[in-house]
Amino acid sequence: MSWIHRPHGRRNVLTTAMGLAVAGAVPAAHASSGPAHPAAPAAAQSSGDALADYTNPVIWQDFADIDIIRVGDTYYYSASTMHYSPGAPILRSYDLVNWEFAGHSVPVLDFGTKYDLNGGRGYVRGIWASSLAYRESNSTFYWLGQIDFARTYLYTAASVEGPWSRHATLDSVYYDAGLLIDDDDTVYVAYGNTEINVAQLSADARSEVRSQRVFSTPASVGTLEGARFYKINGNYYIFLTRPANGQYILKSASGPFGPYALHEILLDLPGPIAGGGVPHQGGLVDTPNGDWHYLAFIDAYPGGRVPALAPVTWNQEGWPVLQLAGGAWGQSYPVPAVPEPPRQVEPLIGVDTFPGPALGPQWEWNHNPDTSKFSVGDGLTLRTATTTYDLYSARNTLTHRIQGPTSTATIELDYSAMADGDRAGLALLRDSSAWIGVKRDGGGTRVVMIDNITMDSDWNTVSTGGEVAGTAVSGGRVWLRARADIRPGDGRQARFSYSTDGSSFTDLGPAFTLKNDWHFFMGYRFGIFNYATRALGGAVTVGRFELSTP
Repeated sequence: MSWIHRPHGRRNVLTTAMGLAVAGAVPAAHASSGPAHPAAPAAAQSSGDALADYTNPVIWQDFADIDIIRVGDTYYYSASTMHYSPGAPILRSYDLVNWEFAGHSVPVLDFGTKYDLNGGRGYVRGIWASSLAYRESNSTFYWLGQIDFARTYLYTAASVEGPWSRHATLDSVYYDAGLLIDDDDTVYVAYGNTEINVAQLSADARSEVRSQRVFSTPASVGTLEGARFYKINGNYYIFLTRPANGQYILKSASGPFGPYALHEILLDLPGPIAGGGVPHQGGLVDTPNGDWHYLAFIDAYPGGRVPALAPVTWNQEGWPVLQLAGGAWGQSYPVPAVPEPPRQVEPLIGVDTFPGPALGPQWEWNHNPDTSKFSVGDGLTLRTATTTYDLYSARNTLTHRIQGPTSTATIELDYSAMADGDRAGLALLRDSSAWIGVKRDGGGTRVVMIDNITMDSDWNTVSTGGEVAGTAVSGGRVWLRARADIRPGDGRQARFSYSTDGSSFTDLGPAFTLKNDWHFFMGYRFGIFNYATRALGGAVTVGRFELSTP
């Protein structure tokens, strides 16, 4: 990765942060053989340090529709990304608390030209809830998800860093899929909305052998979806969410096709973030010593959906029991007792100078990029890829998640090679957006704030925005800054500023009020862009990006 460590990097626990996988670690994935009634947690980590407490959310960034697995002593976390590319990011941890970016399961959204912003748009489509699994028999990671409610795709890789290879399955639509690799190496998928189904796949997992409805959700419960599929102590479990306030589980002692009994895990449970929603839709995972934990997400708009962790025990009937604190999902719990990690994980915030040869996995483009129009190495060079007045139609907008509860993004922008009519800068990107950046018109250069860039409910552009503040600049280099408050609630704001020397910043324009409804699903992101309004040919170089807190 290209992160430079910074002293302000967020630490969630009082002990040393955990690190990466050890080569050759013994895998243990969804088909867990862990006990249904695990032993009491150990009193200390193997290093001999007393356990500290962690605080929720364990990551205050937008990583929704969680699937989590353990492979040996290492945990992997997959999430949704909708229209961002590459898709299906994977995070890695050694303690379930401290995480780092590791890779993406879907290298490019090659599901039609709309994902290229070419003759259409893929906003709020693309990568929805999907599943990650590890198959011990061939030492391979599997990712499976449906696209556009039309087809399901399978991707495989020997390591989460890739390369990942795509394999199209049947035209079956495995909505909110949950993969299970059974003890006998058979591959199953649990999926569906309200009507829950199980499919058995072929030995290579690229075709369907059998599919059967296994459960119909009672009207008294409502909607169940977001399936995660497990085999624990001989029982089959399908973990399901009731969006956005409940979590249920199905159990079968008779095999993957049931019959299944239903059990409520939580409903309307107070969460650990003030103003945030009920923790739900995530996954169960065990530690090497047999302790269990539930990683769920919390609706926390305008920032998105962020993960919270809580320990789980099992009752005598074989049902998981969430461990509460004062009748709520705890704001803190003891750090899981885990083996000593080999090294610290990389921080999720810090400085990137884009040394190359490629972007780090912390970055995702708004739709697929035109790869001929950017380069990485001694900075990020963005050549204009689109002629438009619409930020939402501009290709090669590079995005980064915002760190909560508040954080600041700063870029160093060399605009000396901009062409007349070009626009380049730093945005707060969602269905209601604003940006600070450089406009070059008539040979003159100004730094401006643009507000009121909006979409309608079908994700069509309603307004391309207007300039609310601006001033002339010269010298070819400017520092642009956006500070965002993404605590859940109405009226959260972002502010923009600029500098011509990299140290003294001047506010520009009024505060921008962030939109906090859920319908766009993804939370606000910082976006770096460069587009033309007249003709292609101009370029800018971003020499430095810094994400800092508070």
